[in-house]
Amino acid sequence: MARDVLCEVSNCKYWEQGNKCAADAIYIVSHHGKQAADQKETDCKTFEPEV
Repeated sequence: MARDVLCEVSNCKYWEQGNKCAADAIYIVSHHGKQAADQKETDCKTFEPEV
């Protein structure tokens, strides 16, 4: 589990100093249903396909 979740969207209500995310949960989506082939198909910069 990640210790720090980063956010560069400074006008988000969960944004905190140092580009930290203070939300209780994180929701990540794929642009193509339940699976994604690569990071460009998600809204997650740390996405890596499961091997």
